[in-house]
Amino acid sequence: MSSLSRPSLIVFDLDGTLIDSSVDLCNSINAALAHFNKSPLPEPVIASYIGDGASMLVRRALGDPEGDVHDEEYVTEVLTYFLDYYRIHKLDFTYVYPGILSSLETIRAAWPETLMAVLTNKPVNPSRDICDHFGLSRFFFQNYGGNSFHTKKPDPHGLQTLIAEASAISGQTIAPAETLMVGDSHVDILTARNAGARSIGCTFGLAPQSLATIQPDALAHTPTDWLTILGINR
Repeated sequence: MSSLSRPSLIVFDLDGTLIDSSVDLCNSINAALAHFNKSPLPEPVIASYIGDGASMLVRRALGDPEGDVHDEEYVTEVLTYFLDYYRIHKLDFTYVYPGILSSLETIRAAWPETLMAVLTNKPVNPSRDICDHFGLSRFFFQNYGGNSFHTKKPDPHGLQTLIAEASAISGQTIAPAETLMVGDSHVDILTARNAGARSIGCTFGLAPQSLATIQPDALAHTPTDWLTILGINR
């Protein structure tokens, strides 16, 4: 699909969509593994674990995604160490993808009435801190993280909440079909589908291989492609 009609709300994932945080996440996971006398993991392996929240990232790094090997207290200890380390080191190597700021500026200039927000499975405080640091927060009326609700993506609750909040701000009901979810993994595409929204899959992100398992409405190979898909750049 070459283009999508103008949305009333655009919701962006964070890691792998707006920012490349893989090195800092990898270093933080390996710092936690070292602290608990575990062997380090290669960055591509850890990057493949990103997308379902901090707890699942730690479980996967421990080789225990189903919770069959370690008790909850141990996992919580590792998770706490990881989060404490990441809180300090989250901006060591993380950067905004080239073209993100200019693309967001172009969307804002072309469609000033279209609301934008962030919905990530990363914990909300690091997400907001990172967006503040890089000057991204000014584009978004809201930034929700993986601990903002009782469920995470691909559960549609977070996206549905943003649709309701955007409707209240705009003074008119925004339908799910008027909402666009932009993300780099199948988690984001499923979130859109579960809410009845449309989606753009970002192949430049951390989990492009997962987009092959579920078809988004459009694929973007660079952030500038968003503008072409949306019909802003023709």
